[in-house]
Amino acid sequence: MITVIPAIDLKNGRCVRLRQGRAEDETVYSNDPVAMARHWVSQGARYLHIVDLDGAFQGKPVHIQMIQDIATAAGIPVEIGGGLRTDRDIRQLLDCGVDRVIVGTRVLSEPESLLGMVKSFGHHLAVGIDANEGRVQIRGWIETTGRRAVDLAKEMDRAGVATLIYTDTARDGMLKGVNDTAVGDICRSVRCNVIASGGVSSPADMERLVALGQKNLIGAITGKALYEGSTTIPDLQAAGEGKAGPV
Repeated sequence: MITVIPAIDLKNGRCVRLRQGRAEDETVYSNDPVAMARHWVSQGARYLHIVDLDGAFQGKPVHIQMIQDIATAAGIPVEIGGGLRTDRDIRQLLDCGVDRVIVGTRVLSEPESLLGMVKSFGHHLAVGIDANEGRVQIRGWIETTGRRAVDLAKEMDRAGVATLIYTDTARDGMLKGVNDTAVGDICRSVRCNVIASGGVSSPADMERLVALGQKNLIGAITGKALYEGSTTIPDLQAAGEGKAGPV
C-alpha cells in the first residue's frame, strides 16, 4: 500500500503552492494553514507533509508556532522540511509534536553530520533528495549540484537513514504526472523506505507507482491536484491500495 500524503507549503503565514519551487510563481490557497490541515484530515488524510518555504530560502525554520499548531490540530503524524540546518532546529520541531523531520541541504554541505543525525533522531529523520533530470538540487531548489540522485540515495541508505523523500522538481506543481521511472530507480537502489513527490496528480499516477512493485515505496506526496480539485484523497488512496474505486 502507498499512503497518499497531502502537502501544506507555508509562505508568509499562508498555504501556497509554487510551480517547480519558484518563489516568484506562487498561488495562495488559504490564509489559514491550520484549517487546511483539518480539511485534509476530514477528507481521509493519514499523514501530512509540511514545507516551511520561508525556512528553505532563509536557511532556518520560520513557521515554528504554526507548525506546532498544525501538528496539534491534525491529530495524525506530520513531517516537516525546510531550513533544518542544525540539530537544534530538528529537536525544536520534534518537541513541537512533529513525527518526522526532513533534511536536504545539510547532507551535502555538512556530510560529516549525517551519522550523528541518524544516531540522534533515528526513524524521526528523513533525507529529502530533490532532483532535476537526475541531478540533486539544494537550497530550496535554487542550486543544482553535480551529484546523481541515485548515488546520494545509496549513500544515505548505507548511513542508516530510515526514509528518503524523492522529489522530481521539474514536475512539482505542474500536474504532468509522476516520474515513475526515476522513483523506481531510487527504490531499487536502496533498502530504506521511499516517499515519492512531484507530479502526483491522479489515480493513474498512483497506479503507476503501485505497478513498480517496490515494497519500500511507502508514500506519495501530492499538493496542487488536491488544491485545484482535479482529484481527491479517497480516489488517490484507493489507487494506492490497488482498489478500483473510491474508498
